[in-house]
Amino acid sequence: MTKEEIIKMKISRVEKEIRDTPYDKSSEHHHGVLKAKLAKLKDELEGPMNKGGGGGIGYAIKHSGDASVVLVGLPSVGKSTLLNKITNAESKVGNYDFTTLGVVPGMMEYKGVKIQILDLPGIIEGAAGNKGFGRKVISVIRASDLVVLMTDIQRVNWLNVVSQELYNAGIRLNVRPPKIMVHKTHKGALQIIDPYNSFDKEEISDIAKEMGLSNAIIQLGEKIENVDRLIDGLVKTRKYMPAVEIITKMDLAKPVDIKKIPDRVLKMCVGEDLGMEEFKERIWQGLGLVRVYLKKDRVSEADKNEPLIIKNTYTLDQVLKRISNQMRDDVNKAYIWGKNARFPGQEVSFKFQVFDEMEVYFGR
Repeated sequence: MTKEEIIKMKISRVEKEIRDTPYDKSSEHHHGVLKAKLAKLKDELEGPMNKGGGGGIGYAIKHSGDASVVLVGLPSVGKSTLLNKITNAESKVGNYDFTTLGVVPGMMEYKGVKIQILDLPGIIEGAAGNKGFGRKVISVIRASDLVVLMTDIQRVNWLNVVSQELYNAGIRLNVRPPKIMVHKTHKGALQIIDPYNSFDKEEISDIAKEMGLSNAIIQLGEKIENVDRLIDGLVKTRKYMPAVEIITKMDLAKPVDIKKIPDRVLKMCVGEDLGMEEFKERIWQGLGLVRVYLKKDRVSEADKNEPLIIKNTYTLDQVLKRISNQMRDDVNKAYIWGKNARFPGQEVSFKFQVFDEMEVYFGR
């Protein structure tokens, strides 16, 4: 029996024990320990895939542009059609399942930003267990910046199926990581700091030990609502990603079908250009990118041909370091122009956070 087969057997046993153990207040602690054991075993099984680079089992993809977006969904929901519509790609289009057997990249330009769109093979139930190219597809997803979840009007409920498959593969969509700090130490056993009284400290300790932590300081920086979030905070292989959910083929929708679609889900019909511009804007918002224009001096026009594309969480200090570490040492003042400036040429601190289409001059 191979190592992989042994781990799969252990996973199956733990999953059965979780199913067979009634969940109530008295078994809550035991359930948490079992879930921790399951998370550790799944990490061992997936190995390099869960570390973001694919580990040799993914498709060979050359990432380009300012960000990368993956189209993830069921077979034959129109991913290839959408890709061809918004990019320069030529993805084969057919009306049968598994038309796309590889990964087809295309480049979408929006607001002057180049966004790589990747059309993946259709993901199906069981993908997290490597069914239907599952692990290869998931390795590409983990290495990207945003996920587009797609289904069509005839299979609305499958959005939940796809989301669950990604969850099972350790990918968390549209949620932020739990505020849990883990500082490993050489000795001293486990120290639990939980000012919010989220769990019994013995439960946290047992879960941490099950996950291989024996000497560490574990500090909870917020109220953790459930054991799954606690485990997520202790497992370093979780991937947190923004996602956009869309339903295609809305030209086939009946009024009763439309009522079943959650408000957060974008309704589209690629052939009729329904929802196309909103789709691009949602990707832009989800990626959290901004364009920063640099000025050579305070009186000249900013260079708008080649904006600096960065995350909207950056400060001006981080912008400077992105440009040049040496430049950070050479300047001590920053002046900004744009919608969030109180007046043109406002002098601001280097802790000031960037905004879209900010113009900035660094000087003395």
